[in-house]
Amino acid sequence: MRNQRMTTPIRKVLIANRGEIAMRVIRSCRQLGLASVAAYSDADRGMPWTRAADEAVFIGPAEALASYLNMDRLIAACRETGADAVHPGYGFLSENASFAERLAAEGLRFIGPTPQAMRAMGDKIAARRLMESRGVPVVPGYDGDDQSLERLRAEAERIGTPLLIKASAGGGGRGMRLVQDLAEFSSALESARREAQNAFGDSRVFLERFVAAPRHIEIQVFGDSHGNIVHLFERECSIQRRHQKIIEESPSPALTPAVREAMAQAAVMAARAVDYTGAGTIEFIYSDADAGFYFLEMNTRLQVEHPVTEMVVGLDLVAEQIRVAEGRPLSFKQADLRQNGHALEVRLYAEDPAQGFLPATGKVALFEVPQIAGVRVDAGVETGSEISIYYDPMAAKIIAHSVDRESAIDLLRRALAQTVFFGPENNLTFLDAILAHDSFRSGKFTTRFIEEHFASWKGPEMTPAERDCAQSAVALLHFHNARARGASAAGAASVADADRPFDGFRLWGV
Repeated sequence: MRNQRMTTPIRKVLIANRGEIAMRVIRSCRQLGLASVAAYSDADRGMPWTRAADEAVFIGPAEALASYLNMDRLIAACRETGADAVHPGYGFLSENASFAERLAAEGLRFIGPTPQAMRAMGDKIAARRLMESRGVPVVPGYDGDDQSLERLRAEAERIGTPLLIKASAGGGGRGMRLVQDLAEFSSALESARREAQNAFGDSRVFLERFVAAPRHIEIQVFGDSHGNIVHLFERECSIQRRHQKIIEESPSPALTPAVREAMAQAAVMAARAVDYTGAGTIEFIYSDADAGFYFLEMNTRLQVEHPVTEMVVGLDLVAEQIRVAEGRPLSFKQADLRQNGHALEVRLYAEDPAQGFLPATGKVALFEVPQIAGVRVDAGVETGSEISIYYDPMAAKIIAHSVDRESAIDLLRRALAQTVFFGPENNLTFLDAILAHDSFRSGKFTTRFIEEHFASWKGPEMTPAERDCAQSAVALLHFHNARARGASAAGAASVADADRPFDGFRLWGV
């Protein structure tokens, strides 16, 4: 039986993160009547979340190691502002057990799971062994302590090809290599170990049988310090580029009610195995061929794609995180939860899909998303914001919720058609092309969807004259909208005088 926390209200939350998740946490804090503190680096001065929060605090240079990953500076920022809790968002220090322990030692609350749970699930080999011992299905493979080349090669021969080499401390595809031929094993192993060491300071690997044509499906779980652990159903996350998700949805078009229930119960078992508190996600590989699913990993934090779950189940997951961190029980029980309708999320990135998803930087000359019923926008930038080289290039998430999958896709496409993003190259047109594809609309796809259907995608062609016309039309539209909102004509017209050409733009529905 876990030790129950004393219920202690949180008064002020420092957000140890940036971008759209900072804006998201600020919104929940405001609704709960809590004060919020935005942290920002040199590169993020004047960004939207620094103005949206009740106060903002400078934490260091643009480099993440000196700012958003600087535990000393973040703790000092709590002292400077009187914050009594820290929300880590995702990425950065969100799954760092040492950070949670240091906050506790300082008398500060970490809005997330316990350090013990993070450590148990952060080591992929240990997590795999634990899940197997608790009856959670895992992909056949090798996760032993003997990391010698000879033993790993012997295990690879036993497992057979294709197989995956995966970093024990890994995530996001780093330290992962697919081996199709055992003659390539030694070089792939050396490459995976080198990348794992550089990324995580840990070169250990494990081997798994490669599941052909897999889907990536995850279950949202939530626990509190009173012994309650529930699931909030699944998210389909198979549309990925370079092992990074770009479109997520709930429910999954692949799962039957029976498989959904079995996967959800396995996820709850996984969370119970580490006495989990707060928001977490159990990720599974799923095979359409035999309806089999296998534990992949647990993310001991809030996920980027949490809005689709919020839209379908009607809950504020950030508010529940804060509630659990205060020592209170969850505000709902498993029997209270239903999947209502369908939700999809697309991630708007400053990147060039036609150039291998090369990240883009620069000033956002114009960014507007229409206000449409059923459409939600979580954005970390606005017109005039600078997208820098230092951080992930995701600019915003656009989420649509409707009664069923087909109408949700149509609603999301309508929102994208009226979205304008001038400045850095971006993936708006690419996202819509995915939503319009027959295989996506039918729900019959795997994690190889982009490689299979968009490997040579170059985007729509446009002549210089068409580009000039489009730029002028959108500048005029922006002027009209700004004037309608009461903005000065001079302020609106200044968009047309941006100091860089309009590239990577989108002009539909105008």
